[in-house]
Amino acid sequence: MITKDTIIADIIKAKPNAAQILMSYGMGCIGCPSAQMERLEQACEIHGLNLEEIIEKLNEV
Repeated sequence: MITKDTIIADIIKAKPNAAQILMSYGMGCIGCPSAQMERLEQACEIHGLNLEEIIEKLNEV
């Protein structure tokens, strides 16, 4: 289950379709070095995105 504390890289490894979801929200840097240690909550904050909405979408796939 994906939470606000899940690392972006771990999300992509666990759910390959998650990359497409994250990119649809404007997170084009999912392959960048910071994604290796950045939590979902941090990425959403930086990009000004709704954390709860994204968590819900990611846990649906």
